[in-house]
Amino acid sequence: MTYEDAQAHAKDWIEAWNAHDLERIMSHYSQDVVFEAETVKTRWEKPDGKLRGIAELRKHFALGLKLAPQLKFQLEQVLLAPSGYAILYSRENGNRVIDCVVLNDAGQAAKVTAYYGGVQR
Repeated sequence: MTYEDAQAHAKDWIEAWNAHDLERIMSHYSQDVVFEAETVKTRWEKPDGKLRGIAELRKHFALGLKLAPQLKFQLEQVLLAPSGYAILYSRENGNRVIDCVVLNDAGQAAKVTAYYGGVQR
C-alpha cells in the first residue's frame, strides 16, 4: 500500500461515516475483523474491549450511528505502516480519535484499535 492508497482508503471511510451509510462503512472491514475500543467495553460490557467478526461490528456501528445522529468526522492525518495505516480524525463532539488499522490481502481492515482523546460513549 502506498501513502496515496492509504489516503484514499481513509477518505472513503470518512465519507461513508459522514453519509451514515452503514453498508459502505462495513465494506471496509473483513469478515473476521477484530475491533478493539473503549466503546465496546461500555456498550457491550466486554472487559477486553474487543468485538470479533463483521456481525458484532455491524451491530456496534449501527448503535453508534443511532446514538450520534449528528455524527461527523474530519480527517486530520493518515500515517502509513507496512501492514496498514493509522488515521487521526476529529468528531463533531470535539473528541479526537486515532484508529490503527491492519489490512488483509484484500485491502480490508482485519484488525482495528481505536484510541480516543476523551470519553466516548
